[in-house]
Amino acid sequence: MSLFKKFAATTMALTMAFSLAACGGSADTTTEGEDTADTSTGKTYVIGTDTTFAPFEFTTESGEFVGIDIDLMNAIAEDQGFQVEFNSLGFNAAVQALEVGQVDGVIAGMSITDERKEKFDFSDPYFDSGVVMGIKADNEEIKGYEDLAGKTVAVKIGTEGQAFAESIKDQYGFETRTFDDSNNMYMDVNSGNSAACFEDYPVMGYAISQGVGLKMVTEKENGNSYGFAVNKGENTELLEMFNAGLANLKENGTYDEILNKYIEE
Repeated sequence: MSLFKKFAATTMALTMAFSLAACGGSADTTTEGEDTADTSTGKTYVIGTDTTFAPFEFTTESGEFVGIDIDLMNAIAEDQGFQVEFNSLGFNAAVQALEVGQVDGVIAGMSITDERKEKFDFSDPYFDSGVVMGIKADNEEIKGYEDLAGKTVAVKIGTEGQAFAESIKDQYGFETRTFDDSNNMYMDVNSGNSAACFEDYPVMGYAISQGVGLKMVTEKENGNSYGFAVNKGENTELLEMFNAGLANLKENGTYDEILNKYIEE
């Protein structure tokens, strides 16, 4: 009888142990499944950009990518449930990387032009820009385009500023010198190698506010709007999410908050 009781007690103990283990396993499986569902963040897209184009994209001292384009893309990604990985390449290189499929899209203060529409599909416009001419802050000789005769003008490759300068250089008798980024273009003007440079007005204005040593001497020329670009016929879903997210940000006020953060009226 005593042996039977011991056997029964042992059996009961083993049964309870297996039951608890089974319950524990079930709970762990459920929790793991729930965690996986909660941390699902959707697809990650690689976005080419140019982080020398403040206030639209630039790098802080700590190496963080910031600016209107960066903040806007991050906010749209959050709104639409996808993730982005920025690849800072410079404007011209970013566009080339998009052409060969090394990035999924480009956001880099990219003007929507008919020529570019032949290769890329653009989002709804998210900013209206225009081109201005900048000269060294202490230059009192150059007042307008007519004063550029016989001089050299700095432009950034692939930009609307370059396109505008090329369109008027024969009329006003100047030559152009190209650069891959805005900072080196500004430095060339400050050093006296170039008499002036052409740049999108919010970019030039921000650079001047940060002490770049230039001043604007012309009124803003009418320019094209900026858009987010993907290869023609590709990443349609990404483009649609960008447009939907942009519309939501404009409606809820986030778009204006981002602009006001970087551009003072």
